[in-house]
Amino acid sequence: MKKKILIRIGSLRHGGAEKVLITFLKNLPKDQYEIDLLLNLYSGKYLADVPDWVNVMFLNRGEMITTNRPKDLPKKIYRVVYQLLLKKYPKILYKRKLKNKLYDIEFAAIHGFMDEILNSPLKSSKKLMWIHNDLTQVSGYTPEKIRRFFNYDKVMVISEKIQETFLSLAENEAEKKKIVRIYNPLDTEEILTKAEKPVTQYNFDSHVPTFISVGTVFPQKGFDRLLRVHKQLLDEGLQHKILIVGDGYDFENIKTMKSSLGLDETATMLGFTDNPYPYFKQADFYILSSRYEGFPTVLFEAITLKKKIIATDVSGVKEMLEIGKLGCIVDNSEDGIYNGMKQALTNPGSFVPFQEHLNRYKMPFDLENSVNSIMEIIDNL
Repeated sequence: MKKKILIRIGSLRHGGAEKVLITFLKNLPKDQYEIDLLLNLYSGKYLADVPDWVNVMFLNRGEMITTNRPKDLPKKIYRVVYQLLLKKYPKILYKRKLKNKLYDIEFAAIHGFMDEILNSPLKSSKKLMWIHNDLTQVSGYTPEKIRRFFNYDKVMVISEKIQETFLSLAENEAEKKKIVRIYNPLDTEEILTKAEKPVTQYNFDSHVPTFISVGTVFPQKGFDRLLRVHKQLLDEGLQHKILIVGDGYDFENIKTMKSSLGLDETATMLGFTDNPYPYFKQADFYILSSRYEGFPTVLFEAITLKKKIIATDVSGVKEMLEIGKLGCIVDNSEDGIYNGMKQALTNPGSFVPFQEHLNRYKMPFDLENSVNSIMEIIDNL
C-alpha cells in the first residue's frame, strides 16, 4: 500500500531548498508514494518541474509581494492573515483544504514550517523535518527553540556542522538517534549537460576576470559585501567584473546599491535563469559571499564544473571544500572576501593546486544514494 505523505513548503521559488526538494521528487518512484505538496503560495520557477503524479495544493495563488506599495498592501495583508489563521487553527486547514485526509507522514521541507507540522491535529502521523540552514546563525533560533525540533520523529540535516549543533543539544541517546545527516540530492549529469548550452544574456570578456555568484538575493547571501569589495578593488586599479545570478526580495535594494556605488559598468545582476550553468562554466571564479548557510549546494555545482572557488567560512564550506583543498576558504567578513578576491586577481597561480585537486576529486555521494537514503527514512518511519 502506498504511503500517504503531506509535504509543506512556502513556495517553489528559486532557492536551494526548493531545488533540492524538486530534484528529490523527480527521482522518487511514483508507485510507492501518494504525495500532497502543500504550498503557502502557488508561485515559483520550479512549479513546472513538479512530477505530474504529485498533487500540488496551495493556500494562496500569485507572485510573491516583496514591496509595500499601497496598491499591493490589501492582498499582502490578506495572505498573511489567512496563513496565520490556518496556522493558529490547523483543524480548519485539515478539514477544508485537506478534506480530513489521514497521512502516514507529515514532512516539513524547510525549518520555517516547524510549528505547522508539530501542531497538526493528526496525532497518528509520523513527523519528518528537513533542515538546510545553520540555525545558530538564524535570528530567533535560541538553543531552547532549536530543541523543539526533537519533537519530530526524524530530523534530516545536510551538513556536519548542523548535525554537531543538534547532537550538542540532545539530552539522551533517543534524541541523538533522531538526527540523521544526508547530503542533498544533486543531479551532476544534468549540471554537466546544461553547462554546454550557449550563454545568451551576458558578454564575457576574456581579458577581464569575471567572478560569478549564484543565489537568492537576500541579506544572508552577502551580495552587499561583495559589491563593496568589488568597488574597493576597482579603486585600487584591479580590473574585474561581477556577475550575480538570482532573484529575491532584496533584488531592488542590491541593484540600487550597485548604481549608487557607480558599478553599473562592471557589475551585472542577471536575475533568475533556470540554467545558470553556462554562466558558471565561462566565469573565471565562483565566489560565495554568504553570511551563513547550512550546506551551500551551489558549491557542489561549482565543484562539478571544476571552478576556481572563493568561499566565506560558513557552515558546510570546510566539509565541502575538504578544509581548503578544493578552493580558497576566507574569513566570513568583508575583509575576508577582499583578501580572497585580491589573491585571485594578483596571484592567480595560487589557485592551481585547487584545480589539481578538483581534477582528481570524486563526489562523496551521488543522486541515487541521496534519494535512496531519504526513502529509507520515510519507509522506516
